[in-house]
Amino acid sequence: MTTFQRARSAEQRELRREAILDAAAAMLAEMPVAQVSLNELSRRVGLAKSNVLRYFESREAVLLELLDRAWQEWFVELRQSLGVGPGAPAERGDQLAAALAASLASRPVLCDLACAQAAVLERNVSPEVAARYKRAAIANLNALARLVLARLPELGGHDAFRLAAATVMVISGLWPLAQPSPAMLAAYEADPALAAMRVDFAATLREVLEVLISGLLARSSGPL
Repeated sequence: MTTFQRARSAEQRELRREAILDAAAAMLAEMPVAQVSLNELSRRVGLAKSNVLRYFESREAVLLELLDRAWQEWFVELRQSLGVGPGAPAERGDQLAAALAASLASRPVLCDLACAQAAVLERNVSPEVAARYKRAAIANLNALARLVLARLPELGGHDAFRLAAATVMVISGLWPLAQPSPAMLAAYEADPALAAMRVDFAATLREVLEVLISGLLARSSGPL
């Protein structure tokens, strides 16, 4: 453990915050959210736990900030890679669903953090941290809605936002189902009839988004 020296300037405090976030991000690359502990984070960053808490009020506050960053990093990738070609709205909707599902499946840390958001990460933070995160979350949903709307303008702004919000909720529900425990894997292997309950994250997310998009498009077009 290194000897703690108080950060004197705003720049020094920010550097220490970044070091804590970088250490937590490295841990997430090695282990699921549930295994990230404040004790291990403190050890890796070279500070006592009490000193880490000078910069973040809890483990959950650290992880919420990393979740916000993970969303923003994903949006940067989407702006560059989200290709939706010409065609009828339904066809472009299916392309959009496929692209979103594939991109999210390639970001397990984002999905794991999103899955833990409501059930875990929001349970041990102050009202101030909660409000700050929720403001960031709304901004992130708006950013995703703009990306969706640029490729499927037939949805309209309201439904593009609804699709963005639903996408986050679907990730939260599907991700843990797609990460079965060793006991469940053993049960699936012992009884092939149970394998129907095993979820493929990318394929199922794509199917759910296809249904959501087609339903929103049908509602926006009015009665047939």
